This record gives sequence, structure tokens and C-alpha cells, in this order.
Amino acid sequence: MTYIQLVNSVLRRLRESEVTTVQGAGNSNAYARLIGDFVNEAKSQVENAWKWSALRRTLTATTVDGTFNYELQGSKNNFQVLSVLNDTSDIVMLYKDADWFNEAFLLTNPQRGIPTFYNFNGVSADGDTQVDIYPIPDGAYTLRFNVVLRNVPLSGDSDPMEIPSRPVILLATAMAIEERGEDGGQQSMNAYAAAQSALADAVALDAGRHPEETVWYSV
Repeated sequence: MTYIQLVNSVLRRLRESEVTTVQGAGNSNAYARLIGDFVNEAKSQVENAWKWSALRRTLTATTVDGTFNYELQGSKNNFQVLSVLNDTSDIVMLYKDADWFNEAFLLTNPQRGIPTFYNFNGVSADGDTQVDIYPIPDGAYTLRFNVVLRNVPLSGDSDPMEIPSRPVILLATAMAIEERGEDGGQQSMNAYAAAQSALADAVALDAGRHPEETVWYSV
């Protein structure tokens, strides 16, 4: 669904008039803009609730001989790593913490060779995550970062939302009911319960595509 469709769906549930644009000027759109804020807050909460199939992406970086720091273009510093692969060498790269990287680079002579380890290190000027790799590449390697990439807030009327819409709509509606203070809060409690039920159903359906991620092992 698009941003305007989501906002109007919430407005209908509140028995309010639909709008033709969310960000229009004037008092007639003031409430629609508030609902738009609730939609984006609900979207953020639902996006963070599960590793949605619709948000799974592969970010790539191609190394240059002698360069160990790279910007993950399009990462927006808002993602969760699933796996990191050196596609050129057919190996799974392993995460190492900052102390390990400091020791590798500063306390010893850095090695050059096939990139095997990674560590995230800072954010670029345009907001993308930067990653260090080790050993320092001795040539061109294609690195693939399989991630769950959360989206930026919706702003344009036609901006699409990729995750299931029903939990977002019901959660935004619950927020709007709570903001109004209707029925001493009882109606908002019911609305939140409906939103949580819808979210649980959506997660269960999507999790069926990735059953290996819902198996618990005792350690």
C-alpha cells in the first residue's frame, strides 16, 4: 500500500473524511499529517518486530587492492545482518569486534590476502554504514552482505510500504484512538490488542518461509 492509502485507511476507521494528499497545507490536512506520523511510527515498530521477507536485500561491495574500508551503498545505517559472503573466494566471512581489528591493524603488521573478517566502523557523510575488512584485500573481491533493510519513513503520497499493511493500519489506528482519549482508554486498549494479534498473525505467516530462523537450540 502507498502512504496516502495507509493514511486514508486509518482515517476511515476513525470516521474521518479521506484526503487527497497527506502533506497538503491548511487545517484540513493537519489531522491527516498527524495520522501520517502515527503510520510511520507504526511502520517502524512493525518493521523491527521481525526479519520480514519483503525487506531482505543483498548489498554488494567490490574491493580494491590495498583498501580495507568500504561504504555499503544504500544501507542507510538501518539494517540487520543475516550473513556476509566473499563471493569471489566462496567463503563465509566472520564478524570480529573492534578490539580484534585494532590489534590486527595497529599492534601487528596487517596481513594482505583474501578478505575473511569484517567489522562495521562508522557512517559515511550520506548516512550509509561503513565496513572494515581483513586481511587487507590483495585484489578485487565481490563481497555480499545479506541483510534485512528497514525503509526510511514514508513522506510522498505514492511512497510504497513493503511490509504487511494490516498490522500497521491497526497499530496507527490504536495510536490515534489513544491520542483522542476516547472511552477512558478502554477503546485504545482493544485497538492495541487487535493490532498485536494482527502482527502476530503476519509474523507467523512470514516465518513459515524461514523455518530455520524460528528453531531454538539449548546450549
